[in-house]
Amino acid sequence: MENELYPVELALRIDWSEMDLFGHVNNVTYLKYTQASRVHYWECIGLDGNFAAKGIGPILVSTACQFKKPLFYPGNIVVKAKVDFIKNTSFGISHQIYNDKNELCAEAQDVIVTYDFEKNEKIIIPDWLRLKIEELENKKF
Repeated sequence: MENELYPVELALRIDWSEMDLFGHVNNVTYLKYTQASRVHYWECIGLDGNFAAKGIGPILVSTACQFKKPLFYPGNIVVKAKVDFIKNTSFGISHQIYNDKNELCAEAQDVIVTYDFEKNEKIIIPDWLRLKIEELENKKF
C-alpha cells in the first residue's frame, strides 16, 4: 500500500489550533486533511464544475481513518489520494498522510456517491467522470 501510486498530492501546513491537550494534532483534524484531499481530487477531475453547471455532484457516504503516527506543530504534511474502485453509482478514494519526515502517519478511505441534487437521488457515474478518473489514475476500472 505504501508503495502504490497516488496521483494526486496536496501539501498542507499544520496549524497550532489543530493541537489537542496532549500536544499532538487532534484525531478529528486528520479527517479535515482527508476532506481537503478529497475536494482537491474532485477539482482535478472536474467534479466541482459539473455541480455548478448541472446540479450533479459528489456525496460522501462513508469515511474511515487508521492512525499510524502522531503529527505535531509546527510542521507540514502531504496528503496523497487515489481511486481504488468505481462501481455503478459510487467510487472509493484512499488517502495517505505523510509528515515532513516523509513518514506515513495515517491512511484513510472514502466512499463517494454521485448525486443529482435537483432530483434528490443518487445517479449512475457519468461516462465522462469515469474517463477522467481513469485518465488521472492511468488505468481502467
